[in-house]
Amino acid sequence: MLDCGPVVVAVVLFVLLMPGLLFQVPGRSRCLEFGNFQTSGASILVHSLLYFGLICLFLFAIKVHFYIG
Repeated sequence: MLDCGPVVVAVVLFVLLMPGLLFQVPGRSRCLEFGNFQTSGASILVHSLLYFGLICLFLFAIKVHFYIG
């Protein structure tokens, strides 16, 4: 059986946490902006820290697994 849980979680979080797609922290003119499709160095840093924290939570603390086969 193939465990594809880590791959699915990583891809979904990567797509959802891209700066500017759904939200951007910090925004260009405000602290939080929604759907502006722009990015900055600070927002890349914040979103990468959010990604790291959530990926650790889902993969190591909750241990998400999806089995195929």
